[in-house]
Amino acid sequence: MKRPDSSLLIDKSETVISIDGLYKSFDDLKVLNGIDLKLHKCENLTVLGKSGSGKSVLLKIIVGLLKPDSGEIIVLGQKLNRLGTADLNALRLRIGFSFQSSALYDSMNVFQNLAFPLTMNFKNITKKEVQTSVEEVLGAVALSDKIFQMPSELSGGQRKRIGIARALITKPEIMLYDEPTSGLDPITCVEIIDLINEVQRRYNTSSIIITHDLTCAKNTGNRIAMLDDGIFLKVGTFNDVFASEDVRIKGFFNYNFIQ
Repeated sequence: MKRPDSSLLIDKSETVISIDGLYKSFDDLKVLNGIDLKLHKCENLTVLGKSGSGKSVLLKIIVGLLKPDSGEIIVLGQKLNRLGTADLNALRLRIGFSFQSSALYDSMNVFQNLAFPLTMNFKNITKKEVQTSVEEVLGAVALSDKIFQMPSELSGGQRKRIGIARALITKPEIMLYDEPTSGLDPITCVEIIDLINEVQRRYNTSSIIITHDLTCAKNTGNRIAMLDDGIFLKVGTFNDVFASEDVRIKGFFNYNFIQ
């Protein structure tokens, strides 16, 4: 596995997600404590942190599933706090969300799982268009032969791939990955990492990858944002971040690669 040079894809003149002064608490628990972050067009940005550091909460705020206590979030030029339900739903169609659990419907086969977002959101879509879209994304994740299998018949890595395919099927401009390598064996982790990079190249997506896996972070992220106790300790390339003398960053590195 070698991280491809995707820096030429990135357009730093265009920001697709802008977060300024974001705070979020649940009762007395402070989860996000005034964070700032920008995602550039066609960039893979990895948010790295231990469990409970606020990574998944950040994703849910970006797609409007949670409301922040304060701060401004602009996604694809739209301020989230000014969007009504219809406009928010329209914005979500431009964002692909790959859930940690893959979130496939157990009662549907792979074709039905992938077709569902299309038939639910595009009322005038034809059966032929659905078939073509399903075949395209299955080809992109290299699982064309699984089209009529049930989720229970798939391996953990295959379910992750189908979850990514379903996120891609509406042709989103932004991809959000929640712990994409969690619970997978090392070989399958490499396959998912390679797929995330292929999605960036093939679809020119801008992506935020939430993970506590340093191997995933190093090999997918053009930049790394190290999140700890609700703040970003450092944002930069993998080498920039882990050259830091901050004991919290060093401790995270040691936990991943020494213990």
